[in-house]
Amino acid sequence: MNGIIVIDKENGYTSFDVVAKMRRICGEKKIGHTGTLDPMATGVLPILIGNATKAQSLLPESDKEYEATFSFGITTDTLDITGKVLSQTESNVKSEDLEAVLPQFRGDIMQLPPMYSAISKDGVRLYELARKGLVTEREARPITVYKLDLLNFDEQLQSAKILVKCSKGTYIRSICDDIGQALGCGAVMTSLRRVTACGYTLDDAITLEKAKELSENGMLEEYLRPTESVFACYPSVKVTEAQAVRFKNGGGLMLSRTDVDDNSENGAYYRVYNSSDVFLGLGYVNKEKEELSVKKQF
Repeated sequence: MNGIIVIDKENGYTSFDVVAKMRRICGEKKIGHTGTLDPMATGVLPILIGNATKAQSLLPESDKEYEATFSFGITTDTLDITGKVLSQTESNVKSEDLEAVLPQFRGDIMQLPPMYSAISKDGVRLYELARKGLVTEREARPITVYKLDLLNFDEQLQSAKILVKCSKGTYIRSICDDIGQALGCGAVMTSLRRVTACGYTLDDAITLEKAKELSENGMLEEYLRPTESVFACYPSVKVTEAQAVRFKNGGGLMLSRTDVDDNSENGAYYRVYNSSDVFLGLGYVNKEKEELSVKKQF
């Protein structure tokens, strides 16, 4: 089995738990995922199966979209509800107060990553330090928040739900915490659901239970998406059979003999197909050699 199955991850599972379960469900050893989701998070988790695992190191820098809920008046060490409570106070945030601070967190901003994160500092994961009660200096990193919409706000319960579309590397719990700080009362993320990742949405996803049921009925492959679907953001180019043979043998193709756009930037990726529309792999524009060089074969 080769391709991608989009899983709607349940609360309580790590991304590696999902991979382990899919190994048993598919009977396939070569399985990977496209981006970690915390155990409390749910939603879109594309699983790479068989030959598709070759795509893991080449995944496009795709934007992600989340729905998150958070509550005011409480802070924790992990910035989410699973952590140790650091402070708790009565809050009285009004809807107009919340709407007024949201623009601060839209667009190109700098974000300080949380201590409970997989970022490495001096070769050590930050969460490993955090578990020892240590807090270390961290550098704020540039992120982009394309959309930050308030979906609902309960003034009585002091809880809100937001929709966030953002660049890779954005921590939604940090956004919730920062909103709480901006309003002077603190806030903690209480749930997180990824609704879009790698170009896939919840409409493309199935649960692990559904995947198991489909596998037992010999129908799982009906939900298997082709490997090249994860590279849908790149343009495609069709080559002749002779060129296809050369490409499969690792040889570059002369740009002048392909339909690659003359205005393509050096290093630009292309999905390469043979004359029968079979996906061969990724090529990249190599202007020094004036060729479409092989990046990865599939």
